[in-house]
Amino acid sequence: MRFRFSKRIFNDFEKFLVKNNKLLNYNLIFARVILSLRSLKNSNMKVRELFITISTVLVVAIVGIAFFWQPILWSFLLVAPLILLGVFDIFQKKHTIRRNFPLIGRFRYMLESIRPEIMQYFVETDTEGRPLNRILRSLIYRRAKGENDTEPFGTQMDLYHSGYEWLEHSMYAKHNPKDIGEFPRLVIGGKDCKQPYSSSLLNISAMSFGSLSNNAVLALNKGAKMGNFAHNTGEGAISDHHLKYGGDLIWQIGTGYFGCRHDDGTFNEVTFRENALRPEVKMIEIKLSQGAKPGHGGILPASKNTPEIARIRHVKPGIAVHSPPSHSAFSDPIEFMHFIKKLRDLSDGKPVGFKLCIGRKQEFMDFCEAMIYTGILPDFITVDGGEGGTGAAPVEFSNSMGMPLREGLIFVHDTLVGFGLRKDIKVIVAGKIITGFHMARAIALGADGCNSARAMMLSIGCIQALQCNTNTCPVGVATQNPSLVKGLVVEDKAPRAHRYHEATIHSFLELVAAAGLNSPDELEREHISKRVSLNVVKTYAELYPTIPEGSLLNVDTIPEEYKRYFQLTRIMK
Repeated sequence: MRFRFSKRIFNDFEKFLVKNNKLLNYNLIFARVILSLRSLKNSNMKVRELFITISTVLVVAIVGIAFFWQPILWSFLLVAPLILLGVFDIFQKKHTIRRNFPLIGRFRYMLESIRPEIMQYFVETDTEGRPLNRILRSLIYRRAKGENDTEPFGTQMDLYHSGYEWLEHSMYAKHNPKDIGEFPRLVIGGKDCKQPYSSSLLNISAMSFGSLSNNAVLALNKGAKMGNFAHNTGEGAISDHHLKYGGDLIWQIGTGYFGCRHDDGTFNEVTFRENALRPEVKMIEIKLSQGAKPGHGGILPASKNTPEIARIRHVKPGIAVHSPPSHSAFSDPIEFMHFIKKLRDLSDGKPVGFKLCIGRKQEFMDFCEAMIYTGILPDFITVDGGEGGTGAAPVEFSNSMGMPLREGLIFVHDTLVGFGLRKDIKVIVAGKIITGFHMARAIALGADGCNSARAMMLSIGCIQALQCNTNTCPVGVATQNPSLVKGLVVEDKAPRAHRYHEATIHSFLELVAAAGLNSPDELEREHISKRVSLNVVKTYAELYPTIPEGSLLNVDTIPEEYKRYFQLTRIMK
Protein backbone atom coordinates (compact mmCIF):
# COMPACT_ATOMS: atom_id res chain seq x y z
CA MET A 1 0.00 0.00 0.00
CA ARG A 2 1.35 3.40 -0.99
CA PHE A 3 1.35 6.19 1.62
CA ARG A 4 3.46 8.66 -0.35
CA PHE A 5 0.63 11.12 -0.74
CA SER A 6 -0.45 10.89 2.93
CA LYS A 7 3.14 11.47 4.18
CA ARG A 8 3.45 14.50 1.94
CA ILE A 9 0.31 15.99 3.44
CA PHE A 10 1.46 15.39 7.03
CA ASN A 11 5.00 16.76 6.39
CA ASP A 12 3.66 19.90 4.74
CA PHE A 13 1.15 20.45 7.50
CA GLU A 14 3.79 19.90 10.24
CA LYS A 15 6.18 22.42 8.68
CA PHE A 16 3.32 24.84 8.32
CA LEU A 17 2.38 24.63 12.01
CA VAL A 18 5.99 25.05 13.14
CA LYS A 19 6.53 28.00 10.85
CA ASN A 20 3.40 29.74 12.10
CA ASN A 21 4.09 28.98 15.77
CA LYS A 22 1.02 26.66 15.76
CA LEU A 23 -1.30 29.60 15.22
CA LEU A 24 -4.25 28.64 13.05
CA ASN A 25 -4.05 31.07 10.17
CA TYR A 26 -7.17 30.02 8.25
CA ASN A 27 -6.14 31.56 4.94
CA LEU A 28 -2.89 29.62 4.89
CA ILE A 29 -4.64 26.41 5.93
CA PHE A 30 -7.09 26.80 3.05
CA ALA A 31 -4.22 27.36 0.63
CA ARG A 32 -2.45 24.23 1.89
CA VAL A 33 -5.64 22.17 1.44
CA ILE A 34 -5.94 23.35 -2.16
CA LEU A 35 -2.33 22.40 -2.83
CA SER A 36 -2.88 19.00 -1.23
CA LEU A 37 -5.95 18.34 -3.39
CA ARG A 38 -3.90 19.29 -6.45
CA SER A 39 -1.25 16.79 -5.46
CA LEU A 40 -4.02 14.17 -5.06
CA LYS A 41 -5.02 14.75 -8.65
CA ASN A 42 -1.47 14.08 -9.81
CA SER A 43 -0.82 11.14 -7.48
CA ASN A 44 -1.25 7.46 -8.25
CA MET A 45 -3.04 6.64 -5.03
CA LYS A 46 -6.26 4.69 -5.54
CA VAL A 47 -9.46 6.02 -4.02
CA ARG A 48 -9.81 2.75 -2.15
CA GLU A 49 -6.39 3.26 -0.52
CA LEU A 50 -7.19 6.90 0.15
CA PHE A 51 -10.38 5.88 1.93
CA ILE A 52 -8.45 3.44 4.14
CA THR A 53 -5.84 6.10 4.93
CA ILE A 54 -8.38 8.81 5.78
CA SER A 55 -10.47 6.39 7.85
CA THR A 56 -7.41 5.31 9.83
CA VAL A 57 -6.30 8.89 10.42
CA LEU A 58 -9.80 9.91 11.56
CA VAL A 59 -10.05 7.06 14.04
CA VAL A 60 -6.54 7.71 15.42
CA ALA A 61 -7.17 11.45 15.60
CA ILE A 62 -10.47 11.08 17.43
CA VAL A 63 -9.01 8.61 19.91
CA GLY A 64 -5.98 10.86 20.45
CA ILE A 65 -8.08 13.96 21.03
CA ALA A 66 -10.30 11.98 23.40
CA PHE A 67 -7.40 11.79 25.89
CA PHE A 68 -7.71 15.55 26.30
CA TRP A 69 -11.37 16.15 25.39
CA GLN A 70 -13.70 13.16 25.75
CA PRO A 71 -16.84 14.69 24.11
CA ILE A 72 -15.06 14.22 20.76
CA LEU A 73 -16.02 10.54 21.03
CA TRP A 74 -19.59 11.52 20.06
CA SER A 75 -18.26 12.13 16.55
CA PHE A 76 -18.06 8.34 16.16
CA LEU A 77 -21.86 8.40 15.77
CA LEU A 78 -21.26 10.05 12.40
CA VAL A 79 -17.85 8.71 11.45
CA ALA A 80 -18.27 5.02 12.36
CA PRO A 81 -21.31 4.31 10.12
CA LEU A 82 -19.60 6.00 7.17
CA ILE A 83 -16.43 3.98 7.68
CA LEU A 84 -18.42 0.74 7.99
CA LEU A 85 -20.31 1.53 4.77
CA GLY A 86 -17.02 2.14 3.01
CA VAL A 87 -15.52 -1.10 4.31
CA PHE A 88 -18.61 -2.97 3.15
CA ASP A 89 -18.28 -1.37 -0.29
CA ILE A 90 -14.67 -2.54 -0.57
CA PHE A 91 -15.48 -6.18 0.19
CA GLN A 92 -18.79 -6.52 -1.70
CA LYS A 93 -18.50 -7.87 -5.26
CA LYS A 94 -21.78 -6.84 -6.88
CA HIS A 95 -21.04 -3.19 -7.76
CA THR A 96 -17.68 -2.32 -9.33
CA ILE A 97 -18.16 1.42 -8.82
CA ARG A 98 -18.62 1.02 -5.05
CA ARG A 99 -15.73 -1.44 -4.84
CA ASN A 100 -13.31 0.95 -6.55
CA PHE A 101 -14.74 4.13 -5.03
CA PRO A 102 -15.94 3.19 -1.54
CA LEU A 103 -18.57 5.44 -0.01
CA ILE A 104 -18.49 8.15 -2.70
CA GLY A 105 -19.50 5.59 -5.34
CA ARG A 106 -22.89 5.41 -3.67
CA PHE A 107 -23.67 8.91 -4.90
CA ARG A 108 -23.82 7.55 -8.43
CA TYR A 109 -26.76 5.31 -7.55
CA MET A 110 -28.44 8.00 -5.50
CA LEU A 111 -28.26 10.51 -8.36
CA GLU A 112 -29.42 7.90 -10.84
CA SER A 113 -32.47 7.12 -8.70
CA ILE A 114 -33.64 10.74 -8.67
CA ARG A 115 -32.73 11.46 -12.29
CA PRO A 116 -36.35 11.20 -13.60
CA GLU A 117 -37.55 13.70 -11.02
CA ILE A 118 -34.65 16.07 -11.74
CA MET A 119 -35.38 15.87 -15.47
CA GLN A 120 -39.12 16.40 -15.04
CA TYR A 121 -39.00 19.26 -12.56
CA PHE A 122 -35.81 21.13 -13.49
CA VAL A 123 -34.43 20.16 -16.90
CA GLU A 124 -37.09 19.37 -19.49
CA THR A 125 -38.91 22.17 -21.30
CA ASP A 126 -42.68 22.44 -21.64
CA THR A 127 -42.61 20.73 -25.04
CA GLU A 128 -40.29 17.91 -23.95
CA GLY A 129 -40.95 14.94 -21.71
CA ARG A 130 -42.17 11.48 -22.58
CA PRO A 131 -44.62 9.85 -22.85
CA LEU A 132 -46.58 13.08 -22.23
CA ASN A 133 -44.91 16.48 -22.26
CA ARG A 134 -45.53 19.19 -19.68
CA ILE A 135 -47.98 21.09 -21.88
CA LEU A 136 -50.27 18.07 -22.12
CA ARG A 137 -49.91 17.14 -18.45
CA SER A 138 -50.65 20.69 -17.34
CA LEU A 139 -53.70 20.86 -19.61
CA ILE A 140 -55.11 17.67 -18.11
CA TYR A 141 -54.55 18.90 -14.55
CA ARG A 142 -56.17 22.27 -15.21
CA ARG A 143 -59.21 20.78 -16.89
CA ALA A 144 -59.58 18.14 -14.19
CA LYS A 145 -59.50 20.82 -11.49
CA GLY A 146 -61.86 23.10 -13.37
CA GLU A 147 -59.20 25.81 -13.69
CA ASN A 148 -58.47 28.18 -16.56
CA ASP A 149 -57.16 26.07 -19.46
CA THR A 150 -56.22 28.92 -21.80
CA GLU A 151 -52.64 29.69 -22.83
CA PRO A 152 -50.97 33.14 -22.86
CA PHE A 153 -48.61 34.76 -25.36
CA GLY A 154 -49.16 32.32 -28.22
CA THR A 155 -48.17 28.76 -28.98
CA GLN A 156 -44.89 27.19 -27.86
CA MET A 157 -45.00 24.72 -30.74
CA ASP A 158 -42.62 25.04 -33.68
CA LEU A 159 -45.12 25.49 -36.52
CA TYR A 160 -42.42 25.00 -39.17
CA HIS A 161 -41.12 21.73 -37.81
CA SER A 162 -41.81 18.63 -39.88
CA GLY A 163 -44.76 16.75 -38.43
CA TYR A 164 -46.72 19.79 -37.22
CA GLU A 165 -50.47 19.28 -37.75
CA TRP A 166 -53.48 21.56 -37.68
CA LEU A 167 -57.23 21.51 -38.29
CA GLU A 168 -58.39 23.73 -41.13
CA HIS A 169 -60.95 26.27 -39.89
CA SER A 170 -63.80 27.76 -41.88
CA MET A 171 -64.79 31.33 -42.68
CA TYR A 172 -68.30 30.16 -41.81
CA ALA A 173 -67.61 28.73 -38.39
CA LYS A 174 -70.49 27.90 -36.09
CA HIS A 175 -71.04 30.42 -33.31
CA ASN A 176 -71.30 27.85 -30.53
CA PRO A 177 -70.65 24.12 -30.07
CA LYS A 178 -74.33 23.80 -29.17
CA ASP A 179 -75.08 24.52 -32.82
CA ILE A 180 -73.86 21.01 -33.62
CA GLY A 181 -75.47 19.39 -30.60
CA GLU A 182 -74.18 19.31 -27.05
CA PHE A 183 -72.27 16.09 -26.31
CA PRO A 184 -73.38 13.93 -29.26
CA ARG A 185 -73.54 10.19 -28.63
CA LEU A 186 -72.41 7.17 -30.62
CA VAL A 187 -74.81 4.24 -30.96
CA ILE A 188 -72.89 0.94 -31.03
CA GLY A 189 -74.66 -2.21 -32.16
CA GLY A 190 -75.05 -3.98 -35.50
CA LYS A 191 -77.83 -5.97 -37.10
CA ASP A 192 -77.49 -8.89 -34.68
CA CYS A 193 -77.23 -6.75 -31.54
CA LYS A 194 -80.36 -6.67 -29.38
CA GLN A 195 -79.09 -4.17 -26.79
CA PRO A 196 -77.24 -1.36 -28.63
CA TYR A 197 -75.32 1.04 -26.43
CA SER A 198 -75.40 4.84 -26.66
CA SER A 199 -71.76 5.70 -25.99
CA SER A 200 -69.87 8.91 -25.34
CA LEU A 201 -67.35 9.91 -27.99
CA LEU A 202 -64.63 9.68 -25.31
CA ASN A 203 -64.41 6.85 -22.80
CA ILE A 204 -61.92 5.39 -20.32
CA SER A 205 -59.59 2.96 -22.04
CA ALA A 206 -58.76 -0.49 -20.70
CA MET A 207 -56.97 -0.55 -17.32
CA SER A 208 -57.34 -3.50 -14.95
CA PHE A 209 -57.87 -3.57 -11.23
CA GLY A 210 -54.46 -4.87 -10.24
CA SER A 211 -52.59 -2.57 -12.52
CA LEU A 212 -54.63 0.20 -10.88
CA SER A 213 -55.47 0.48 -7.20
CA ASN A 214 -58.96 -0.01 -5.84
CA ASN A 215 -59.32 3.71 -5.14
CA ALA A 216 -58.22 4.57 -8.67
CA VAL A 217 -60.84 2.22 -10.11
CA LEU A 218 -63.48 3.67 -7.80
CA ALA A 219 -62.58 7.25 -8.76
CA LEU A 220 -62.66 6.50 -12.48
CA ASN A 221 -65.92 4.60 -12.30
CA LYS A 222 -67.63 7.24 -10.20
CA GLY A 223 -66.39 9.89 -12.61
CA ALA A 224 -67.78 7.87 -15.52
CA LYS A 225 -71.13 7.65 -13.76
CA MET A 226 -71.16 11.41 -13.15
CA GLY A 227 -70.25 12.20 -16.77
CA ASN A 228 -72.29 9.45 -18.48
CA PHE A 229 -69.32 7.85 -20.21
CA ALA A 230 -68.02 4.27 -20.17
CA HIS A 231 -65.26 2.62 -18.16
CA ASN A 232 -63.32 -0.27 -19.75
CA THR A 233 -62.45 -2.86 -17.09
CA GLY A 234 -59.24 -4.05 -18.71
CA GLU A 235 -58.58 -7.78 -18.95
CA GLY A 236 -58.31 -8.23 -15.16
CA ALA A 237 -62.02 -9.07 -14.67
CA ILE A 238 -64.89 -7.16 -13.08
CA SER A 239 -64.24 -6.30 -9.43
CA ASP A 240 -66.52 -4.99 -6.72
CA HIS A 241 -64.87 -1.61 -7.24
CA HIS A 242 -66.14 -1.50 -10.83
CA LEU A 243 -69.67 -2.08 -9.62
CA LYS A 244 -69.93 0.13 -6.53
CA TYR A 245 -70.99 3.36 -8.24
CA GLY A 246 -72.82 1.83 -11.20
CA GLY A 247 -70.83 3.45 -14.00
CA ASP A 248 -71.24 1.94 -17.47
CA LEU A 249 -68.73 -0.85 -18.08
CA ILE A 250 -67.06 -2.23 -21.17
CA TRP A 251 -65.99 -5.70 -20.02
CA GLN A 252 -62.73 -6.73 -21.63
CA ILE A 253 -62.00 -10.43 -22.11
CA GLY A 254 -58.30 -11.17 -22.53
CA THR A 255 -56.35 -14.31 -23.31
CA GLY A 256 -56.33 -15.25 -19.62
CA TYR A 257 -60.17 -15.16 -19.50
CA PHE A 258 -60.07 -13.58 -16.05
CA GLY A 259 -63.57 -13.49 -14.62
CA CYS A 260 -64.76 -16.24 -16.97
CA ARG A 261 -62.22 -19.06 -16.75
CA HIS A 262 -61.97 -22.66 -15.64
CA ASP A 263 -59.21 -23.77 -13.29
CA ASP A 264 -57.07 -24.69 -16.30
CA GLY A 265 -57.40 -21.18 -17.74
CA THR A 266 -59.84 -22.00 -20.54
CA PHE A 267 -63.02 -20.08 -21.30
CA ASN A 268 -65.99 -20.71 -18.96
CA GLU A 269 -69.39 -19.99 -20.53
CA VAL A 270 -71.27 -20.14 -17.22
CA THR A 271 -69.24 -17.52 -15.37
CA PHE A 272 -69.10 -15.39 -18.51
CA ARG A 273 -72.88 -15.28 -18.74
CA GLU A 274 -73.19 -14.44 -15.03
CA ASN A 275 -70.99 -11.38 -15.46
CA ALA A 276 -72.15 -10.40 -18.94
CA LEU A 277 -75.77 -10.11 -17.80
CA ARG A 278 -74.91 -7.56 -15.13
CA PRO A 279 -76.80 -4.33 -15.87
CA GLU A 280 -73.58 -2.30 -15.54
CA VAL A 281 -71.98 -4.22 -18.44
CA LYS A 282 -72.95 -2.42 -21.63
CA MET A 283 -70.47 -3.96 -24.09
CA ILE A 284 -67.99 -6.85 -24.28
CA GLU A 285 -64.54 -6.38 -25.83
CA ILE A 286 -62.31 -9.31 -26.80
CA LYS A 287 -58.69 -8.29 -26.43
CA LEU A 288 -56.50 -9.76 -29.15
CA SER A 289 -53.51 -7.51 -28.54
CA GLN A 290 -52.58 -4.11 -27.15
CA GLY A 291 -50.33 -1.47 -28.59
CA ALA A 292 -47.79 -1.37 -25.77
CA LYS A 293 -46.91 -5.08 -26.04
CA PRO A 294 -48.69 -6.75 -29.00
CA GLY A 295 -48.24 -10.49 -29.14
CA HIS A 296 -46.99 -10.70 -25.57
CA GLY A 297 -49.97 -10.86 -23.23
CA GLY A 298 -50.67 -8.86 -20.10
CA ILE A 299 -48.34 -8.82 -17.10
CA LEU A 300 -49.34 -8.43 -13.45
CA PRO A 301 -46.23 -8.23 -11.22
CA ALA A 302 -46.22 -10.50 -8.18
CA SER A 303 -46.09 -7.48 -5.86
CA LYS A 304 -49.48 -6.38 -7.19
CA ASN A 305 -51.14 -9.80 -7.08
CA THR A 306 -52.92 -9.48 -3.74
CA PRO A 307 -55.34 -12.11 -2.36
CA GLU A 308 -58.28 -9.93 -3.45
CA ILE A 309 -57.01 -9.66 -7.01
CA ALA A 310 -56.16 -13.36 -7.12
CA ARG A 311 -59.73 -14.19 -6.04
CA ILE A 312 -61.24 -11.99 -8.73
CA ARG A 313 -58.96 -13.37 -11.44
CA HIS A 314 -59.15 -16.95 -10.18
CA VAL A 315 -55.35 -17.32 -9.87
CA LYS A 316 -52.87 -17.92 -7.05
CA PRO A 317 -51.88 -14.82 -5.05
CA GLY A 318 -48.33 -13.51 -4.71
CA ILE A 319 -47.05 -14.70 -8.08
CA ALA A 320 -46.56 -12.86 -11.37
CA VAL A 321 -49.53 -13.42 -13.66
CA HIS A 322 -48.79 -13.58 -17.39
CA SER A 323 -51.66 -13.77 -19.84
CA PRO A 324 -51.00 -16.08 -22.80
CA PRO A 325 -50.01 -14.32 -26.03
CA SER A 326 -53.03 -15.73 -27.89
CA HIS A 327 -56.52 -17.11 -27.23
CA SER A 328 -57.30 -20.77 -26.62
CA ALA A 329 -61.03 -20.41 -27.45
CA PHE A 330 -60.37 -20.07 -31.19
CA SER A 331 -57.51 -20.74 -33.60
CA ASP A 332 -58.48 -19.14 -36.92
CA PRO A 333 -60.59 -16.23 -38.24
CA ILE A 334 -63.72 -18.29 -38.81
CA GLU A 335 -63.63 -19.76 -35.30
CA PHE A 336 -63.10 -16.22 -34.02
CA MET A 337 -66.28 -14.99 -35.72
CA HIS A 338 -68.24 -17.85 -34.17
CA PHE A 339 -66.74 -16.99 -30.78
CA ILE A 340 -68.02 -13.42 -31.21
CA LYS A 341 -71.49 -14.80 -31.95
CA LYS A 342 -71.29 -17.07 -28.89
CA LEU A 343 -70.49 -14.15 -26.60
CA ARG A 344 -73.28 -12.07 -28.11
CA ASP A 345 -75.77 -14.89 -27.57
CA LEU A 346 -74.57 -15.58 -24.00
CA SER A 347 -74.92 -11.88 -23.15
CA ASP A 348 -78.46 -11.71 -24.57
CA GLY A 349 -77.48 -9.57 -27.51
CA LYS A 350 -75.14 -6.97 -26.01
CA PRO A 351 -72.58 -5.36 -28.36
CA VAL A 352 -69.47 -7.51 -28.81
CA GLY A 353 -66.29 -6.35 -30.48
CA PHE A 354 -62.56 -6.82 -30.36
CA LYS A 355 -59.43 -4.79 -29.69
CA LEU A 356 -56.17 -5.16 -31.55
CA CYS A 357 -52.97 -3.45 -32.55
CA ILE A 358 -52.27 -4.01 -36.21
CA GLY A 359 -49.31 -6.25 -36.97
CA ARG A 360 -49.47 -8.31 -40.15
CA LYS A 361 -51.99 -6.62 -42.42
CA GLN A 362 -52.93 -9.89 -44.09
CA GLU A 363 -54.30 -11.26 -40.80
CA PHE A 364 -56.78 -8.40 -40.40
CA MET A 365 -57.84 -8.88 -44.02
CA ASP A 366 -58.44 -12.55 -43.15
CA PHE A 367 -60.78 -11.37 -40.38
CA CYS A 368 -62.72 -9.30 -42.92
CA GLU A 369 -62.98 -12.27 -45.28
CA ALA A 370 -64.22 -14.41 -42.38
CA MET A 371 -66.89 -11.81 -41.60
CA ILE A 372 -68.18 -12.03 -45.16
CA TYR A 373 -67.92 -15.82 -45.28
CA THR A 374 -69.77 -16.42 -41.98
CA GLY A 375 -72.07 -13.40 -42.05
CA ILE A 376 -71.02 -12.70 -38.45
CA LEU A 377 -69.84 -9.17 -37.76
CA PRO A 378 -68.45 -7.59 -34.61
CA ASP A 379 -70.36 -4.55 -33.40
CA PHE A 380 -67.16 -2.55 -32.97
CA ILE A 381 -63.40 -2.74 -33.41
CA THR A 382 -60.99 -0.94 -31.09
CA VAL A 383 -57.70 -0.03 -32.79
CA ASP A 384 -54.83 0.43 -30.35
CA GLY A 385 -51.68 2.21 -31.47
CA GLY A 386 -48.12 1.16 -30.74
CA GLU A 387 -47.77 4.35 -28.67
CA GLY A 388 -50.39 3.09 -26.20
CA GLY A 389 -49.59 2.91 -22.50
CA THR A 390 -49.27 -0.03 -20.14
CA GLY A 391 -48.49 -0.85 -16.54
CA ALA A 392 -45.63 -3.21 -17.43
CA ALA A 393 -44.11 -4.27 -20.74
CA PRO A 394 -40.77 -5.56 -22.06
CA VAL A 395 -38.79 -2.67 -23.54
CA GLU A 396 -38.42 -4.29 -26.96
CA PHE A 397 -42.18 -4.84 -27.25
CA SER A 398 -43.05 -1.36 -26.05
CA ASN A 399 -40.50 0.40 -28.28
CA SER A 400 -40.31 -1.78 -31.36
CA MET A 401 -43.57 -3.69 -31.85
CA GLY A 402 -46.99 -2.64 -33.03
CA MET A 403 -48.19 -0.29 -35.76
CA PRO A 404 -48.64 3.33 -34.62
CA LEU A 405 -52.23 4.48 -34.24
CA ARG A 406 -52.37 6.74 -37.28
CA GLU A 407 -51.32 4.07 -39.75
CA GLY A 408 -53.26 1.35 -37.94
CA LEU A 409 -56.51 3.33 -37.90
CA ILE A 410 -56.23 4.30 -41.57
CA PHE A 411 -55.56 0.71 -42.57
CA VAL A 412 -58.48 -0.69 -40.56
CA HIS A 413 -60.92 1.96 -41.80
CA ASP A 414 -59.89 1.62 -45.44
CA THR A 415 -59.89 -2.18 -45.34
CA LEU A 416 -63.40 -2.27 -43.87
CA VAL A 417 -64.50 0.18 -46.58
CA GLY A 418 -62.88 -1.97 -49.25
CA PHE A 419 -64.77 -5.04 -48.04
CA GLY A 420 -68.04 -3.11 -47.77
CA LEU A 421 -68.19 -3.64 -43.99
CA ARG A 422 -67.47 -0.18 -42.61
CA LYS A 423 -71.08 1.02 -42.38
CA ASP A 424 -71.99 -1.91 -40.10
CA ILE A 425 -69.02 -1.73 -37.70
CA LYS A 426 -68.03 1.11 -35.40
CA VAL A 427 -64.31 1.88 -35.08
CA ILE A 428 -62.90 3.13 -31.77
CA VAL A 429 -59.30 4.21 -31.23
CA ALA A 430 -56.89 4.32 -28.30
CA GLY A 431 -53.35 5.66 -28.04
CA LYS A 432 -52.39 9.08 -26.66
CA ILE A 433 -55.82 10.64 -27.05
CA ILE A 434 -55.40 13.67 -24.77
CA THR A 435 -56.96 16.80 -26.28
CA GLY A 436 -59.91 17.81 -28.40
CA PHE A 437 -57.58 18.04 -31.40
CA HIS A 438 -56.45 14.46 -30.88
CA MET A 439 -60.10 13.42 -31.02
CA ALA A 440 -60.73 15.51 -34.14
CA ARG A 441 -57.69 14.03 -35.89
CA ALA A 442 -58.69 10.46 -35.03
CA ILE A 443 -62.27 10.92 -36.23
CA ALA A 444 -61.08 12.66 -39.40
CA LEU A 445 -58.87 9.65 -40.14
CA GLY A 446 -61.77 7.24 -39.80
CA ALA A 447 -62.66 6.63 -36.15
CA ASP A 448 -66.14 6.90 -34.68
CA GLY A 449 -65.06 7.32 -31.05
CA CYS A 450 -62.02 7.49 -28.79
CA ASN A 451 -60.69 5.89 -25.61
CA SER A 452 -58.09 7.38 -23.27
CA ALA A 453 -56.19 5.76 -20.40
CA ARG A 454 -53.19 7.86 -19.35
CA ALA A 455 -55.10 11.14 -19.58
CA MET A 456 -57.74 9.69 -17.27
CA MET A 457 -54.99 8.55 -14.89
CA LEU A 458 -53.52 12.05 -14.80
CA SER A 459 -56.96 13.52 -14.19
CA ILE A 460 -57.17 11.61 -10.89
CA GLY A 461 -53.66 12.49 -9.73
CA CYS A 462 -51.04 10.56 -11.73
CA ILE A 463 -47.79 12.57 -11.95
CA GLN A 464 -46.05 10.41 -14.59
CA ALA A 465 -43.58 9.08 -12.04
CA LEU A 466 -43.00 6.04 -14.33
CA GLN A 467 -43.26 3.58 -11.43
CA CYS A 468 -46.37 1.69 -12.61
CA ASN A 469 -44.48 -1.61 -12.71
CA THR A 470 -42.85 -1.30 -9.27
CA ASN A 471 -45.88 -1.10 -6.94
CA THR A 472 -44.46 2.17 -5.59
CA CYS A 473 -46.66 4.71 -7.40
CA PRO A 474 -46.36 7.75 -5.10
CA VAL A 475 -49.92 8.98 -5.70
CA GLY A 476 -51.73 5.68 -5.15
CA VAL A 477 -52.98 5.25 -8.72
CA ALA A 478 -50.93 2.28 -9.97
CA THR A 479 -50.07 0.42 -6.77
CA GLN A 480 -51.52 -2.08 -4.32
CA ASN A 481 -49.61 -0.65 -1.35
CA PRO A 482 -52.36 0.29 1.15
CA SER A 483 -50.41 3.18 2.64
CA LEU A 484 -49.99 4.76 -0.82
CA VAL A 485 -53.51 3.95 -1.99
CA LYS A 486 -54.89 5.73 1.07
CA GLY A 487 -53.60 9.03 -0.31
CA LEU A 488 -56.01 8.88 -3.25
CA VAL A 489 -59.36 10.21 -2.02
CA VAL A 490 -62.17 8.97 -4.25
CA GLU A 491 -64.59 11.77 -3.39
CA ASP A 492 -62.03 14.35 -4.52
CA LYS A 493 -60.70 12.59 -7.63
CA ALA A 494 -63.94 11.31 -9.20
CA PRO A 495 -65.21 14.82 -10.04
CA ARG A 496 -61.83 15.54 -11.61
CA ALA A 497 -62.22 12.66 -14.07
CA HIS A 498 -65.69 13.96 -14.86
CA ARG A 499 -64.49 17.54 -15.38
CA TYR A 500 -61.58 16.47 -17.60
CA HIS A 501 -63.92 14.42 -19.79
CA GLU A 502 -66.45 17.22 -20.03
CA ALA A 503 -63.85 19.90 -20.87
CA THR A 504 -62.17 17.72 -23.50
CA ILE A 505 -65.45 16.90 -25.24
CA HIS A 506 -66.34 20.59 -25.16
CA SER A 507 -62.98 21.57 -26.71
CA PHE A 508 -63.49 18.92 -29.40
CA LEU A 509 -66.92 20.31 -30.26
CA GLU A 510 -65.47 23.82 -30.38
CA LEU A 511 -62.98 22.62 -33.00
CA VAL A 512 -65.74 20.99 -35.04
CA ALA A 513 -67.73 24.22 -34.87
CA ALA A 514 -64.67 26.27 -35.88
CA ALA A 515 -64.28 24.03 -38.93
CA GLY A 516 -67.81 25.03 -39.96
CA LEU A 517 -69.16 21.49 -39.66
CA ASN A 518 -72.61 20.49 -38.48
CA SER A 519 -71.53 17.21 -36.88
CA PRO A 520 -68.36 15.33 -35.88
CA ASP A 521 -69.37 12.79 -38.54
CA GLU A 522 -68.47 15.36 -41.19
CA LEU A 523 -64.79 15.42 -40.26
CA GLU A 524 -62.71 14.08 -43.15
CA ARG A 525 -59.02 13.62 -43.89
CA GLU A 526 -59.03 16.78 -45.98
CA HIS A 527 -59.70 18.84 -42.84
CA ILE A 528 -56.31 17.97 -41.26
CA SER A 529 -53.09 19.39 -42.70
CA LYS A 530 -49.56 18.24 -41.93
CA ARG A 531 -46.16 19.77 -42.62
CA VAL A 532 -44.16 16.95 -44.16
CA SER A 533 -41.04 19.07 -44.76
CA LEU A 534 -39.97 22.69 -44.43
CA ASN A 535 -41.74 23.88 -47.59
CA VAL A 536 -44.29 21.10 -48.18
CA VAL A 537 -47.73 20.86 -46.56
CA LYS A 538 -50.28 18.18 -47.40
CA THR A 539 -53.68 17.18 -46.12
CA TYR A 540 -54.25 13.68 -44.82
CA ALA A 541 -56.47 13.11 -47.85
CA GLU A 542 -53.37 13.62 -50.00
CA LEU A 543 -51.10 11.59 -47.75
CA TYR A 544 -53.54 8.70 -47.28
CA PRO A 545 -56.03 8.52 -50.17
CA THR A 546 -59.15 6.48 -49.41
CA ILE A 547 -60.05 3.43 -51.46
CA PRO A 548 -63.41 2.89 -53.19
CA GLU A 549 -66.09 1.07 -51.23
CA GLY A 550 -66.23 -2.62 -52.10
CA SER A 551 -62.98 -2.47 -54.08
CA LEU A 552 -61.50 -5.43 -52.20
CA LEU A 553 -64.37 -7.74 -53.14
CA ASN A 554 -63.33 -8.07 -56.77
CA VAL A 555 -59.88 -9.09 -57.93
CA ASP A 556 -60.07 -6.60 -60.79
CA THR A 557 -60.62 -3.58 -58.52
CA ILE A 558 -58.10 -4.28 -55.77
CA PRO A 559 -55.92 -1.17 -55.23
CA GLU A 560 -52.26 -1.64 -56.05
CA GLU A 561 -51.08 -1.09 -52.45
CA TYR A 562 -53.29 -3.98 -51.28
CA LYS A 563 -52.33 -6.58 -53.85
CA ARG A 564 -49.24 -7.81 -52.04
CA TYR A 565 -51.29 -8.51 -48.90
CA PHE A 566 -54.35 -9.88 -50.61
CA GLN A 567 -55.23 -13.56 -51.01
CA LEU A 568 -58.86 -13.46 -52.05
CA THR A 569 -59.46 -17.20 -51.91
CA ARG A 570 -57.77 -17.92 -48.56
CA ILE A 571 -61.12 -18.15 -46.78
CA MET A 572 -63.73 -17.36 -49.44
CA LYS A 573 -63.11 -20.42 -51.60
